[in-house]
Amino acid sequence: MQALKIAATGMDAQQMRVEVISNNLANMSTTAYNARRAEFADLHYQQVRSPGTVNASDGTVLPAGVQLGLGVRPSAISMDVEQGSIRATGGQLDVAIEGGGYLEVELPSGGQAYTRDGALKMTGDGEIVTSEGYSIVPGITVPDDARSVTINAQGEVYATFLESPDPQLLGQFSLSTFSNDKGLEAIGSNMYLETAASGNPLVGEPGVDGRGTFRQGYLEESSVDPVREITELIAAQRGYELNAKVITAADQMLGATTQIR
Repeated sequence: MQALKIAATGMDAQQMRVEVISNNLANMSTTAYNARRAEFADLHYQQVRSPGTVNASDGTVLPAGVQLGLGVRPSAISMDVEQGSIRATGGQLDVAIEGGGYLEVELPSGGQAYTRDGALKMTGDGEIVTSEGYSIVPGITVPDDARSVTINAQGEVYATFLESPDPQLLGQFSLSTFSNDKGLEAIGSNMYLETAASGNPLVGEPGVDGRGTFRQGYLEESSVDPVREITELIAAQRGYELNAKVITAADQMLGATTQIR
């Protein structure tokens, strides 16, 4: 009886759906986190009588046929690229990206990663880095005697000094955009790697060619909608229960069959 196997694939699918929802809710307070959605596709079909075949008895063409589905499979866990809300923090090195784009980060291996987490920090040497201590590309270092740091919408970093009333330009952050943000590979710590699906990064000045701009003293919040996630969780739970009911019913039918004398 195929019903047992089909219902088992349905239970696996709903379990994966719950796991995705669980990860979303766990990251509802993570800076610049993008919610994920589990997507599914039906499995192959057993063609008992294919549509369009000729009926052997009278020569008519079957308009529908008999196709038995064999269950469901996960097709993707898609990232919601919608920007989260902007929250004021007042932090001097907190920057939110309004619009598209990612900060480029240099990994310890020498490779590049990308992030929208603008909760930047400063090392003992004055270098501006991510919360995990990774360098931002291009690297910007703030002198020890700087009194304050200002980051404008175009990513230009200025510092003011006691002996000079005019701010001095230290450097400018760039932003990287991708043709397919959903194709980026998440590696944790709010960072992504480029893949063949995402395309190559297009690096440029903020506010140009569709890139976003910076807002100092703000952070982008998670795009997770708790109400939507709870609704999805209830639906996934009910779907799991219904597939379990199918297994119970199929087992009872098999039991009845074996008891026939």
